[in-house]
Amino acid sequence: MATIEIWTFAVATPPNIDLSGFTAEARDGKIGKVDEATHEAGGSFIVVDTGPWIFGKKVMLPAGTIRDIDPDTETIFVDLTKDAIKNAPEFDEKTYRDQSYRNELGSYYSGRSGTT
Repeated sequence: MATIEIWTFAVATPPNIDLSGFTAEARDGKIGKVDEATHEAGGSFIVVDTGPWIFGKKVMLPAGTIRDIDPDTETIFVDLTKDAIKNAPEFDEKTYRDQSYRNELGSYYSGRSGTT
């Protein structure tokens, strides 16, 4: 997956639905609740509050890592393992919108979605 494509939803996103509050699930289990979701052209992502799973940390997942969205159960299915998410570059509330952080995160997740 190209770094640019990783920031674009690969699945149809339900129109006019705020994904905040949805449950996020990796391929091997629940990872937390969506704190923030964006629909920026070429820059979409979700921020997931992992709760006790990774000691109350948050993770930022590019939209291209999402494999399905179920609006009925309010669940987002991410095409990554928990380990891939846990080992991602650290989320920083101050810099997560900076292009340098997005480049680092995009490089990390490119190639991992669907394979790791």
